[in-house]
Amino acid sequence: MPIRTRFTIWRPLATAATAALMATSLAPATATAAPRESSPVHSYENAIREAVWVDTGLDHDRDGKTDRVAVDIVRPRETAQQGRKIPVIMDASPYYSCCGRGNESQKKTYDADGDVVQMPLFYDNYFVPRGYAFVGVDLAGTNRSDGCVDVGGRSDILSAKAVVDWLNGRAKAYTTRTGTTKAKATWTNGRTGMIGKSWDGTIANGVAATGVEGLKTIVPISAISSWYDYYFQQGAPLYDSGPDWLSDYVDSPDARAKCGAVQQMLVDGAPRSGDWTPLWTERDYVKDASKVRASVFLIHGMQDLNVRMKHVGQWWDALAKNGVERKIWLSQTGHVDPFDFRRAQWVDTLHRWFDHELLGYDNGIDREPMADIERHPDQWVTSKVWPPRGTDTTTLRPAKGTQAGVGTLGLGKGKGTETFTDDPQRSETDWAAHTDTPTPDKAGFVTGPLTRDLRLSGSSKVTVTATPTTSTAHLSAVLVDLGPDTIRDYATSGEGITTLTDRTCWGVSTTGDSACFKETKAKTADVDYTIVSRGWADLGNHASDLKGVPLTPGRPHTITLDLAATDHVVPAGHRLALIVAGTDKDLIDPPSTTPTLTLDLSRTKARVPLVGGAHAFARATAGSPAATPEATPLDGVRAPRTVHRIPEGGQ
Repeated sequence: MPIRTRFTIWRPLATAATAALMATSLAPATATAAPRESSPVHSYENAIREAVWVDTGLDHDRDGKTDRVAVDIVRPRETAQQGRKIPVIMDASPYYSCCGRGNESQKKTYDADGDVVQMPLFYDNYFVPRGYAFVGVDLAGTNRSDGCVDVGGRSDILSAKAVVDWLNGRAKAYTTRTGTTKAKATWTNGRTGMIGKSWDGTIANGVAATGVEGLKTIVPISAISSWYDYYFQQGAPLYDSGPDWLSDYVDSPDARAKCGAVQQMLVDGAPRSGDWTPLWTERDYVKDASKVRASVFLIHGMQDLNVRMKHVGQWWDALAKNGVERKIWLSQTGHVDPFDFRRAQWVDTLHRWFDHELLGYDNGIDREPMADIERHPDQWVTSKVWPPRGTDTTTLRPAKGTQAGVGTLGLGKGKGTETFTDDPQRSETDWAAHTDTPTPDKAGFVTGPLTRDLRLSGSSKVTVTATPTTSTAHLSAVLVDLGPDTIRDYATSGEGITTLTDRTCWGVSTTGDSACFKETKAKTADVDYTIVSRGWADLGNHASDLKGVPLTPGRPHTITLDLAATDHVVPAGHRLALIVAGTDKDLIDPPSTTPTLTLDLSRTKARVPLVGGAHAFARATAGSPAATPEATPLDGVRAPRTVHRIPEGGQ
């Protein structure tokens, strides 16, 4: 399939016949033209609330019966009475009972008949009156579903896929968890959009990667694209636990009693060595991007240190390569839902997106810019395509400076060496704060003050040739914007937002299910530097991303670190820095030894996606005066902390 370079719709939705049909079946009878926006014309209070259990065809809990997953449904009563078929918005989640959804950690609640009363978040309150059904799926092994949680594997993905199949008449469902009375989805046209944050959005990615028919769009928010990259990066461990811990965290009590074999499979299949195993292949959705039929509206925080931005870059690039229709929002926040950092614009955009993708309305959203990017707190810019046209990978090279460990960064090839010793008690904020000062734990390389703005857009790579003194070594590479700015404070508990007490309402409320949510505002910090992008690796993976080997002390090894995707403008007057160091405290775990590493600068380089490429870099640094080292440490956000081992949606 050819690569498409602009965001356009690729399904034949807006033909005259389709438009006429939509005007007849989904708009008031008096309409004389195809509608451009669905309106809240249906009663939410009187909506049909029901539950079905979809047969997944799996017996993951090994009880001799195929697993059924619970599906809670809210849909308009009027469309059912009129015999009109409607599309579905679906959120498949492991968090509906254990942990809650959203900034207020809402959980599902039920009436005496077992029908849902409160569905977390605003989706049902807002979209059901507008002619959609909302479906909340308990992933296998959670809440009221059978089976086991296998953390992004076959059980997770196929339990959600089975619901899409059922909505399209290809799977069986029942009115109770153990009964034999079948339930059919005669009320839907099968057109389904999946949405969700974190693990929920990850499931949307995984189901889309199966190529299931009927899934028309996905909206993954802060979502994982490959589970290996949630736990490791190129052999370096990001957390001190594996998927078995996460499975146990969300399993229902019934699943915990039955799923010991799955827990052991997760332990055995995910060794803490960081080696790639078949378990990770099964949980890699990027490799199956060619199967994706759905359009993708992706949202992520560029300072998300839970589901890190590497997931965005590799997924986005794979989708682009395979011609998938895409749209993207990139915020300055950490792991935060757009409902909590750009609420009104988000609801409006999501509304128009679903209207276009699921109802076929020609509302122009397909002709709008592909990307929205938060440049400063609450200040957004757009890009017609992303990364922008004219972006070119530019090779920047470190060179020695006048002080040990404080070098220069430019287009010319460097010579000589720099040496640092891994200090597991130091983090990227420590390194950045002392960029201009020689310290034993890092090597830094800096441009002079820029004479023009310089925009980075996309994913970078840093190739390092290092000679270790021990048999193990971990590496970090960090790009830093050195200069004063006001940014969202992603290192606080709100990850860039403050939750207020006032509420605003988005949809219709009922007794037991309010559509009113606490407002938020940007939590900001005045800083002297901003971390732009990060990447980590185990130097033992120098020969292969799949398997690490012991290092030979005294021998040089070359490895290329993948840095996270970003979109950042380094303003004129600021400087761009590359820092290479060892353990990034609380973002990767340290190696078993404490190595000293010597960098060969002639064989070390950064390949950075710059708008305008090498020419833009040359212009921005031409005539730039030599940097004046800062006598005092620079201020930034506080050091990162290991607070996220769970890709969940609450703050």
